[in-house]
Amino acid sequence: MRYFTPSNFKTILSCFTLPVTALLVLMLGATAAMAQTIDSAYTSIDLEKCQSVPPATFGDDSNDSAYWACLGYDNSLVLVSEGDLRMFVSYGDNAINEDSWHQTLPQFNNLNDTLEWRLKQVNGKWVPFATIVRYFTDPGDGGDKGEVLVVTKLEPGNTCHVAYIDAKLTPNANEIARQFADQFAEDFNCAVDEIHNVPS
Repeated sequence: MRYFTPSNFKTILSCFTLPVTALLVLMLGATAAMAQTIDSAYTSIDLEKCQSVPPATFGDDSNDSAYWACLGYDNSLVLVSEGDLRMFVSYGDNAINEDSWHQTLPQFNNLNDTLEWRLKQVNGKWVPFATIVRYFTDPGDGGDKGEVLVVTKLEPGNTCHVAYIDAKLTPNANEIARQFADQFAEDFNCAVDEIHNVPS
């Protein structure tokens, strides 16, 4: 496991342009060789340390939303927004045009402050292909609060949610989330594939 912490924060708005269930497939072929070529890194989603972005930047004049630009793995852009008591996370230089920019959970929710990046070796370099983040959910009616691990595929033009793992109902939820990231994220087609739910 490698832990990644940016040495300092920089304003990164210039990094992007604004064109304004249990389906648990345990991969038996996860050999020692694969284990050496897939790893995790961790960054923080500390909104107090992220760059607050004026809603008007996104053409939002509702005054009901908030936006932050944060640094992710290898100083990549992590764009976070909040609206209607729900959080949204998207990634990359074109984050606002990815499907993930519009995806959240139906319940009121907020984010854990740790973001896990699944990495693979490409030409000797660690390259992220998926993220895992924990959402804390609240039904808003006094019912039980929940925790859901959201697996997101990372690919320019094809970044979206891949799987929802109910962390309270799934033993070893973190490991299951990693398995779904490793087995499904790279081939996931955001336009047509259905998001996996565990338990189903």
